[in-house]
Amino acid sequence: MKHLTIPQTNLSVSQICLGTGSFGSAVSEADAFKLLDAFVEAGGNFIDSARIYASWLPDGANASERTVGNWLVSRGLRDQMIVSTKGAHPDLSSMHISRLSREDIHADIQDSLKYLQTDHIDVYWLHRDDVQRPVADILGTLNDEAAAGTIRYFGGSNWTVARLREATAYAQKAGVMNFIGNQPMWSMAEPNRDAIGDKTLVQMDEEAMQFHRETGMAVIPYTSQARGYFTKLAHNTLKEGDTRQYDSDLNHTRFERAQELAAKHNVSVTSIALSYLTSQPFTVIPIIGAHTPQQLADCLSDTDLQLSPEELSYLKAE
Repeated sequence: MKHLTIPQTNLSVSQICLGTGSFGSAVSEADAFKLLDAFVEAGGNFIDSARIYASWLPDGANASERTVGNWLVSRGLRDQMIVSTKGAHPDLSSMHISRLSREDIHADIQDSLKYLQTDHIDVYWLHRDDVQRPVADILGTLNDEAAAGTIRYFGGSNWTVARLREATAYAQKAGVMNFIGNQPMWSMAEPNRDAIGDKTLVQMDEEAMQFHRETGMAVIPYTSQARGYFTKLAHNTLKEGDTRQYDSDLNHTRFERAQELAAKHNVSVTSIALSYLTSQPFTVIPIIGAHTPQQLADCLSDTDLQLSPEELSYLKAE
């Protein structure tokens, strides 16, 4: 698998990032270990977690980070992996109450370090934003954590372009470290926005595309496969939630065009969907969410495929 350097960092990461949101919960620890082993064997070294994952389940809190930490120690691979995780998410019972104070961020980082069983986090993502809190305050906290060595770099997940621009302008003016990446919801499938219950999720749009073209800031998108929408569509296995969130005439057209390009390049539709992201004119490292070895193998096949600008335009099919 190809490796690349995230702009504004010295982090050399695999073209694909393995998401671990279901590890330790829907995916048992034993099965998660097998997926992590297979990912490394395929050349992967970039993994993503979050403090909040599985917190909605009984005894699920920190399941993902705990599983990743146990695997890192078991395999002795901490120094070979680029570990990212997310924090400062509101408590699920009070989503309207921000948790972006200096104390909240520090406490979440300390918790993540404990469960990941490491002394530093390579990329730390703020899982949500609070537009009422000045970016100077937030960047000050994160720069202090970086100076203390608890995190190496940081980024924003579900941050709007307006706030990313604010942060960038402040960092340049103050001469401090800025976000090195943006983690939005983004895939080749256009979601039905009204069907997304969590209105704090931020999706990639044309304004964000222009921001990334201008700045070169990396994008590490989640839901990069739209919950497997195209694969499920091909096998007629869409669930009600998939249909509600992604089914549309536009996405059916994109699916048909993806099938054409898959036949042309002799790859799977999954490869086309991921290449749609990795072939953009700025750095994109999709986060995949494999639950089985077969799903993982499908995601990691043909990761070097580069689609032309014309093919990208064809796939977009407005």
